[in-house]
Order: sequence, then structure tokens, then C-alpha cells
Amino acid sequence: MKILLLGDASNCHNTLSTGLRNLGHEVIVASNGTGWMQTPRDIDISRRLPGKAGGMELYIRMLRLCTTRLKGFDVVAIHSPLFLQLQPDRVRRIFDIVKRNNRSVFLTALSTDSLYVNECLDPASPLQYTEYMHFGSPAPMAIERPHLLRDWQSNQLTGHCNYIYGNIDGAVAVLYEYYLAICRGLPQHRRAYGGIPIDMEASTPVEIPENPETIRLFLGRHAGRLTAKGTDRLEIAARRAIERHPGKAELIIVENRPIAEYRQLLASAHVVIDQAYSYSPATNALLAMANGQCAVTGAEPEYYDFIGESDNKPMFNSPVDVDAMTTMFEKIITSPPGELRRRGLKSREFVMRHNDATIVASRFARFWEERLMAKTAKHHNA
Repeated sequence: MKILLLGDASNCHNTLSTGLRNLGHEVIVASNGTGWMQTPRDIDISRRLPGKAGGMELYIRMLRLCTTRLKGFDVVAIHSPLFLQLQPDRVRRIFDIVKRNNRSVFLTALSTDSLYVNECLDPASPLQYTEYMHFGSPAPMAIERPHLLRDWQSNQLTGHCNYIYGNIDGAVAVLYEYYLAICRGLPQHRRAYGGIPIDMEASTPVEIPENPETIRLFLGRHAGRLTAKGTDRLEIAARRAIERHPGKAELIIVENRPIAEYRQLLASAHVVIDQAYSYSPATNALLAMANGQCAVTGAEPEYYDFIGESDNKPMFNSPVDVDAMTTMFEKIITSPPGELRRRGLKSREFVMRHNDATIVASRFARFWEERLMAKTAKHHNA
């Protein structure tokens, strides 16, 4: 197939393109490089100017691209209902043109939208804690940045998201949480789970010593999303645990680095601290695990059940409470000889089985092909 991946976050679409090319598909990635991450892309669609001038320039550039390089694809996958840094009405106009000029348009559910926020706020949701709610009460981010909830629940953004979901050919979620969200907007035959793709060939194997003299804890974080990921609490807990066991561990903090540089720095760690408010591991944790490192992340039983994994459960599942986090870090620091090494090796096996880029790409491609076949059959029968 000829495939356009339109937009990106956390290098997901770019890595997916690697897997799709391995399968023989022709793929173009158009994105803004996810800001400071500077992720690779074939077509740059970032805002080049500040303010309204930047929005107008990008909108005009997108209109031109829609008539040249962004048409004639079998599959277009957008990374979010807001797949451009533009106002919703302009995003919608670009979406309509893209849909008209290509065979199909799908959503890769890999970021927040109104459906996901509704899932987080629903008392009946299986998600008992998220970046927005903790067991029925507002989470730190919801208290610190209440406008985020108001924005996603506004008529403008809710209407925009509903329009996109109503006009795509289907959606593929990369996380368990996002799959629950798309269930709110799509029937079963128009949704699927793909997983986060990880390029195993680009991983840097790390051999954790049998008995490290000093355990290196690595916290890679987004400066603007500390309360969203719980990395503020994780840092407090890690420092407390280190203070209680002098000389046994150290904490390395890396913040807002380009993806290529970040992956080099990541290789120095034994244990990578990802996030606290998730049920499943995201890109940061999976990159570390692909290297053979241990990960502190979300790894609830619901996630393992969802992906059909009953034997290999190598992640340290982070609690939400700081005291419980501290206890977890103390157990990591005082792990018996060989424990971290064993978990690291099991972590690499886990990613190879569940998140290798080619395996994930095959899930995406299979779903897209099924939907295209159904669409063609419906057209012929009309």
C-alpha cells in the first residue's frame, strides 16, 4: 500500500513507518517533529512563525501540500483529531480535503482527545486513576491546569472530535487506555489495537551487572508535563529511597532532549523511570526495555490481560502514592543479586514479542486492509 502518516507524537508514526517499510509498503511521514524531540519526517508541517502569522502560513502551506504531496494514498493515518497546530475549523477543512483526495483516512489513537478525557472522567471506567482523576478525585494535573479539562469538554473541541471520529474509516490505538476511549466513538469493526512500535534494530543493548555497585536510576521527563506523568512524585520518592540507602543508587535526570540524543543518554541507566499514572507502558519505558533495561511504569493486570500476556511481566508497576513509590524504589535498590539483570533480559523479550516495529506495523496494515476491502465491497454493492 501507499501510506501517509500525518502528524506524530513521541516518534510513534516515524517508528511505525520503519515497520511498514519492512513489510514492503511505501510510506511518507509528514509531521512537525514533535517540537523539541525533533523526530525524523519526510515532510515538515511545523509552524514556522509565531502567533497568527504562523497559523496562516501553515494553513496556506497545507492547502498547497494537499494538492501536491498529500494526495493519492491508499491509507492516510492522522495521529490525533487535532493533527495540525491550527484552530479546529482549519484542521477540519484540511481533513476534508485529505479525505477527498485519498482512498481512506484512519486515526492512530496515540494522544489525548475529547473521547479519552471522557473515559478518564467516567466513574464507570475501568481506569480508576489517570492523569486527570485519581480514584474519583481530581489528579494533580487537573487541579494545576483545570483549563485542559474545560477545553476538551468544550462544544468546540467535542464537536470537532465527534466530526473526525464520524468521518474516519477506523482507528488503531497504541495503548490500552486509548483503546477504551475509542470504544466510545466507534463500533467494534472500525477499531483495533496496534501497540506502540519500537525499532529493535535501533536499540542499544545494555548489560546490567549481576550485582551493580551503584544502581543508576534514570528519569527522563518532559518539563511541561511533570504532574501529567507523575514524574514530580517519582522524583521525590526516588530521592527518599536513595537517601535511606546511601551509596547504593544514584538518580540521573534528563529533560527535554532531542530523540537521538535522548536515546544515547538512556543507555547509561540500569532502571528507567517512566511514569506513574498509566495502566500500560508508553514509549519511554518500552525504549528502555528494548535495550534490556528495567522500567518503572504503568503495568497493571488489566494491561497484561488485554495483550494476552500471562507469563512475562517484567515491569515495576508504579503506584500513585509517594510513600508506596518510595517503598517500591527501596525494593529496587535492595534487589538481590541478579534480579535487575533478569528483569532487564525479560524486558527485552517482552518488547520483541509485543512491540517490535514490524509486528506492530503488521497489526496496523492488517486492519487497514480489512477496512479497505470492506469499503470496496460496500461500494460495489451500492
